[in-house]
Amino acid sequence: MVQSFTPRQRKVRILATLGPASANPEMIAALHVAGADAFRVNMSHGDHAGHAKAIAAIRALEKDTGRPTTILVDLQGPKLRVGTFKDGPAELVTGRTFVLDADQAPGDATRVHLPHPELFAALEPGTRLLIDDGKLVLRVKQVDPGRIETVVEVGGRISDRKGVNVPDVVVPLAALTEKDRKDLSFALEQHVDWIALSFVQRPEDVAEARRLIGGKASLLVKFEKPAGVQRLEEILEIADAAMVARGDLGVELPPEAVPPLQKRIVATARRMGKPVVVATQMLESMIVSPSPTRAEVSDVATAVYDGADAIMLSAETAAGAWPVEAVTMMDSIARSVESDPDYFRRLHFTETQPDATTADALAEAAGTIIQTIAADAIICFTASGSTARRVARERPNAPLLVLTPKRDAARRMGLLWGAHAVPTKDIGSFEEMIAKGKRMALRHGICTAGAKLVMMAGVPFGTPGSTNVLHVATLTGDELRGYS
Repeated sequence: MVQSFTPRQRKVRILATLGPASANPEMIAALHVAGADAFRVNMSHGDHAGHAKAIAAIRALEKDTGRPTTILVDLQGPKLRVGTFKDGPAELVTGRTFVLDADQAPGDATRVHLPHPELFAALEPGTRLLIDDGKLVLRVKQVDPGRIETVVEVGGRISDRKGVNVPDVVVPLAALTEKDRKDLSFALEQHVDWIALSFVQRPEDVAEARRLIGGKASLLVKFEKPAGVQRLEEILEIADAAMVARGDLGVELPPEAVPPLQKRIVATARRMGKPVVVATQMLESMIVSPSPTRAEVSDVATAVYDGADAIMLSAETAAGAWPVEAVTMMDSIARSVESDPDYFRRLHFTETQPDATTADALAEAAGTIIQTIAADAIICFTASGSTARRVARERPNAPLLVLTPKRDAARRMGLLWGAHAVPTKDIGSFEEMIAKGKRMALRHGICTAGAKLVMMAGVPFGTPGSTNVLHVATLTGDELRGYS
């Protein structure tokens, strides 16, 4: 028997990052109850043994609740860093010269080791180097083999292994480092649902990751480099989902450039039918405070109004003092926005034209039918999840019940707007489709007597990618009595 679990009372999904404050089974369960639909495991911190325990706790929770729960592993990517300093932190003075070189000796206020030979070939006079998330700014004056001479434009304190951002050029770095490859292998062994690829600059980066994943997980691309945003559609064509990683975007771009880019990435992903996550600093003050600022609340609300599939908490749940309260607040904000009578009208400011396929045409038609007859729910029978993604792209004003014979497909839908995914046995006939659709809608509390249900499936049944049936059914009182 399929276990019943209540649908979330909101469409947008919540992705919570695990860390020292939240990676134990009790806290994971508490975050789930508070509203977390998916969990992010950040490979920039911790070790494989600790991550394996967290993943096992999530799978145990899924078994207890019956609700498919999504796990996303976020690869660190090629993070650029300076070397170390001989006498502790050094003070860089504005207007003075500072050199980055291939010499591995500890640095001082005049120079430091740069352990990234790719940069020596990519940089040219006039290029900016941003150190420590942009707190220090260097301008390249001259580049020689093994030596980069810069002028300090914004000075300050620099210390061991601070990060380096290069916003003005495409650095010829592979998106997957040796560490990433080991972490990816670990993640696939753990049967996680999504892999997030960091610091993507080119479509080739995504193609390489997809080859290594080999269909064992879905692939999300983080847009945090201007070079990646410039090739947004090419990259999204290969990826399964997108993330607006505003933290690193805000380092390499002026802060005022990030909001328009966020809207562009969200709208483009929606048009292409790819789930999109908005992330970073959404409720940042809740790392130390039990309540957010009003500006943060407005920021989260904007992402929901724009139609993001998911919104993410980072340090708020990974290392903050109030992880459960942060999820509860995000859930509350999302529900408030979605109860706004204007919410669905705003969602459809973004036009989503269907592709020239039968499945896309039916998904668009389903959305129209729901509006025309005020249908109470839409039910998708799908093996891969593609039908559900097409329907979700239309942002229908009705619950979306997704029935799939594949548990991994149900888990991956934890980042999909509005989807209530249920693993269940496949159907074999048209009559079984209708009966099962009604039964599942009742079991999961989606509708009651008199409800109109829009059902989508593919014939022959059980064949992925064959969506070609759209049927409207009415749930009668007799069926309700039979179910009870």
